[in-house]
Amino acid sequence: MSASSATPTSLPLKETLDALLSVSSTSTELRSQIRDVVQASPDIPILVALDDDPTGTQTCHDIQVLTTWTVPALAAEFEATAPGSGFFILTNSRALHPPAARELTIEICQNLQEAATQAGKRFEVVLRGDSTLRGHFPVEPEAVEEALGASDAWILAPFFLQGGRYTIDDVHYVAEGDTLVPAADTPFAKDATFGFKSSHMADWVVEKSKGAISRDRVRGISIVDIRQRGPDKVNEILQSAPKGTVFIINAAAEEDMDVVVLGILKASAQGKKFLFRSAAAFVSARLGISPIPPITARKLQLSSATGGLIIAGSYVPKTTTQLKALIEIAGDKLTTVELDVNKLLESDASRGQELDHALEVATNALHQPMDVLIMTSRDLITGADERSSLDIGSVVAAALVTFLERLDVKPRYLIAKGGITSSDMATKGLKMKKATIVGQAAPGVPLWRCDERTSKWPGLPYVVFPGNVGGEYTLAEVAEKWRPMIPVNRC
Repeated sequence: MSASSATPTSLPLKETLDALLSVSSTSTELRSQIRDVVQASPDIPILVALDDDPTGTQTCHDIQVLTTWTVPALAAEFEATAPGSGFFILTNSRALHPPAARELTIEICQNLQEAATQAGKRFEVVLRGDSTLRGHFPVEPEAVEEALGASDAWILAPFFLQGGRYTIDDVHYVAEGDTLVPAADTPFAKDATFGFKSSHMADWVVEKSKGAISRDRVRGISIVDIRQRGPDKVNEILQSAPKGTVFIINAAAEEDMDVVVLGILKASAQGKKFLFRSAAAFVSARLGISPIPPITARKLQLSSATGGLIIAGSYVPKTTTQLKALIEIAGDKLTTVELDVNKLLESDASRGQELDHALEVATNALHQPMDVLIMTSRDLITGADERSSLDIGSVVAAALVTFLERLDVKPRYLIAKGGITSSDMATKGLKMKKATIVGQAAPGVPLWRCDERTSKWPGLPYVVFPGNVGGEYTLAEVAEKWRPMIPVNRC
C-alpha cells in the first residue's frame, strides 16, 4: 500500500457500481456454501458479536441477543448454541467514555472465556460497530486482545448494503441519493464524540490510533481479488500477511462479504486467529443467515387495544427528516410530544415537569388508541469537548428511560429511534436480559421480542430503529403498516 493517497471525492452511485466486475455467484448460493462449511465442521467456533449498540442485529433473525454477561448466563447460551452459530451481547459501549468501554470489553471477554470453558465450547469475537465508522477504535480491539490474547490479524468490514455503506478501493462511502459520498464528508464524521477526517480506511486506522498503527500495517482485500479470484485468493492473502496486519475488506454487494467469509473460514481452519470489527453485514454472512422479508403486523398478531409508541432520541439529520415525514403523513392519527432538551438539562424540577406532561398526554392518547411520538427537541446541544457531549447525551437518555419506566399503558408496539436510545429502552426501560431477533421491520431495521416474564411487557414487539438507516419515509411506512384498521375514538 502506498504511503499516501489522494483525497477521495464523491462518485455517481450507479455508474461506479456498474463499472465493477460482476459477481460470479448469487448470495443465496454463497450463503448455502457457508452453512454447509459451518455445519460440516464441529470445530468452527461460536461467533459472539459484541454490539456497541442494538442496531447490529439489523441483518439477522432467529438468534438471541443478551443484555447481560454474567458467567452463568453466558455458559447457558454457549450450551444452547450450535458450533458455527452465534449470539449477540449488547454492550452499549458507544455510550461510554473510552476507559469505561475498555474495562467493560475486558470484563465481558474474561466472562466469555470462563463460560466457554465451562460449556466446553470455542468462540471468536466480532466487535459490531457503526457502519459510518463511529465508535471506540482501536480501544475495544486492544481490550479484546488483552483479555483473550493476540490475534494474527484484525479484519475491518464496515460494508452494510441496507444502509448504503460501500468500501471501494479502500475508501468507505455513504450513499446519499444517487451519490457515493466519502464517509469523512458526511454529517456522521462530524459526530461530537467519534468524529474523524479520513475516508480512506488506511488513513482512518492511522488517525483513530493516533499513529500507533502505522499505515504499512494496513492492507486492503480488493473487490477484484474477491470477485475474480474468490475465497482461495482471500485465504492466500490472509495466510501470507505478517502478524499484526489490519485488513480492510472492500465490498459493494452482499456476495462480496460472502466470498470473504468463505476465505476466512478456510484460513481459520488452517490455524489463523482473527479479530473482527464490522458492521452488521459481516455477522449475518459469517453465520450463514439468509435475508427474510420484513415482518408484517399480521404475522406479529398485534393488539388493537392501544396505540403504538415511538421514542426518538437520535439527532442525526436522517432521523430528523424521518420524524418530519412521520408527523406529516400520520396527521391526526399521531400525537406528538416534544421534550425540550434545555429543560431536561436545566434542573430536576424542570425535567420532572417535562416528563409529567409527556406521560399525561401519552397515556391518554395510547388508550384512544392513537399512536404516540415522544421526541427530543431537534436542536443538537453539545458540550465543550467529547466527554461533556457524551454526558449531555446520557442525561437526555436517562430522561427517556424514566418516561418509559413510569408509563403504565402497554403500547401496541415500541419503536426506539437511535442506537443509544434503543439500548437504554431495552435494558433499562423494558428490563430485557435476553431477546429473540425476530427479523426486520424494514430493511436494516431490527425487530426484537422478549418473552421473559421479568421484562416490563413480555411479548411486546420492539423495533430497534437506527438513526442513520432508511429513506425519508421508512419510519412513516412502518407506523402506517402497523396501525390498526379501526376508527379512532375522538372522545
